[in-house]
Amino acid sequence: MFYIGSPMWGYKEWVGNFFPPHTPPGDFLRLYSQHLTTVEGNTTFYALPSTETVARWSQETPSYFRFCPKISRDISHSTALDTHKKETEIFTQRMRGLGERLGPMFLQLPPGFSPVHITQLHAFLDFWPRDLQLAVEVRHPQFFTEPHSGELNMLLRGYNVARVIMDSRPIRIGSAEEKQVLQARERKPDLPLEVATTADFAFVRYIGHPRMEVNEPLLDFWAQHMARWLQQGITIYVFCHCPFEVHSPEICHALYHRVSSLHSLPTLPSPPEQPEQARLF
Repeated sequence: MFYIGSPMWGYKEWVGNFFPPHTPPGDFLRLYSQHLTTVEGNTTFYALPSTETVARWSQETPSYFRFCPKISRDISHSTALDTHKKETEIFTQRMRGLGERLGPMFLQLPPGFSPVHITQLHAFLDFWPRDLQLAVEVRHPQFFTEPHSGELNMLLRGYNVARVIMDSRPIRIGSAEEKQVLQARERKPDLPLEVATTADFAFVRYIGHPRMEVNEPLLDFWAQHMARWLQQGITIYVFCHCPFEVHSPEICHALYHRVSSLHSLPTLPSPPEQPEQARLF
């Protein structure tokens, strides 16, 4: 299975290109799920949605659609990670309301969470429900060097937890002006690309460039990897970001087309035409 989407389902600048003109915000999720197959649930990082809201999300999307909720910052960014068992139980129970539309949940650890804190992560994984998929993103530079990278990967493999793969190379390409603007808008850490699969699914965050010609060789790179993973039976969740999110759906479709040319995939609806005036570079 191959799921592709953006970090959000509602973006006002998509109205008139990705969404029909005059689309009201209440229709954003329903229309988004007709064109893409997953979404990063970033809203859950800031507040726990009500039971009714979660049920509505499920009702407004087709059965093949997957939500990948970001775990609350009250769990990941406050005190020690392993002290939030009760909060984790409440969060996971609420997300179970998505039913079959619940994909992997996503734990983003803060930059200060270093290898010296790995016992906290081990304890967290120990009480994480075994029937719920989880992906973990680390942002401390030491996790990208040995022996810490290998130790983290081994820990995650032991629990069938994916290591989030973040590719921020595109926003570090181009003129000095471009890079300054893109990095200021996106604010993603400059970390090495770690292409490692530690579970039976992969979780990739691609931070794209507004100019498609910059993305093209990198999308080719990812298409090769993803086609190989699919051949190995690995399910893929990939999220295409862009500092100017108006371009994110276009990047999604461009990557999906490349992967489908290498491995048979269901057809996605044709990508809506992006307005030329939205291109800033």
